[in-house]
Amino acid sequence: MLTTYRKKRWALAAAAGVAALVLAGCSGAAEDEEMAATAEAEEVVEEETEDSSSEATGLESAEFVDFRVPEAGSGEGLKLGYIALGDSIPFSALVTQSMQDQAEAAGAELIVCDSAFDGAKALECVQNFKTQGVQGYLNFQLDAAAAAGICAEGPQVPIIAIDIEQQPCQVSFMGANNERAGFVGGEALGNYFDENFNCEYDSFVSLEQPAAGVVNDFRMGGYRAGFESVCGEIQNLVQLDAGGTTDAAQPVFTDVLTTLPGQEKIVVVGINDDVILGALAAARTADRVQDLYMSGQGADPSAHCEIATNPNWVGDVAYFPERYGEIGIPYLIDLVNGVEVPENLLVPHEFVDADSIGDFYDVSGC
Repeated sequence: MLTTYRKKRWALAAAAGVAALVLAGCSGAAEDEEMAATAEAEEVVEEETEDSSSEATGLESAEFVDFRVPEAGSGEGLKLGYIALGDSIPFSALVTQSMQDQAEAAGAELIVCDSAFDGAKALECVQNFKTQGVQGYLNFQLDAAAAAGICAEGPQVPIIAIDIEQQPCQVSFMGANNERAGFVGGEALGNYFDENFNCEYDSFVSLEQPAAGVVNDFRMGGYRAGFESVCGEIQNLVQLDAGGTTDAAQPVFTDVLTTLPGQEKIVVVGINDDVILGALAAARTADRVQDLYMSGQGADPSAHCEIATNPNWVGDVAYFPERYGEIGIPYLIDLVNGVEVPENLLVPHEFVDADSIGDFYDVSGC
């Protein structure tokens, strides 16, 4: 199947060819018109190439930022809030600890409220923030569809969304460049299959979390685009709502394995590491780990040893949750103080595998 860019390029080339045929019998000014039309078509093709490159990588309008420790005392006298995603999972717990550490370094008071993956609890969090006079907060609650109602019930103060859109009240979005992160993981996985299996595989299983809204769409769509950039159109795609946690993903993947008997090369990608760990647990129970070739998102500690030692865990896209506070806290302090900040505060992602994870994390104990 032609990609969007290739379709456009083919159509432009065809149009130019038809124009050339029509004008071939003409002379003088007509020849000049033909040359102008061809030049114009080539110019548009070049523009499409640039546009589609931005779309494919997810870098369009992206604003990557460096981690920075807030200046000591910069938060003195400020009361800030932070809604955690759900600290029962390692990624969220690391983000929470990082926020607390950096708020303390800045001298700011930070009120932490764990939404525990529950929109109703997130609503209680913002109501509490309003009562306590929070001057700005970071929001990492799961349900994008509930964001507007949660915003309306909370204090009308500067808000930074974390990894999940919190429209219409967010001032900035902080965290993953989701489309780019997905593309990085998919491209690396495609390269692995190209080098080892000539891009041959049985099924492509995508473990998703639709409740995350556009985050899910961009990240998992990026995975597919990255893989297709190497291996062509995906064959036998299976998209599943894996719930976002290990416990939710395990029974879902147990069921899907029964529908794929005899398949020995199953590509498995996930919106985070938790769902990949769930798939891995299901595969171990079914004695089919060797049939999976996995890639997750986050590279949090729960996955470090699997990435380092499991040959079927091809690699992971690192988000560095243990450093999120080095973006969220200093930029929230800026906002509360009336300083303009970028619309997007995006983490630069790295693909890590067994060969490179030791460059970022201590895996000597694995």
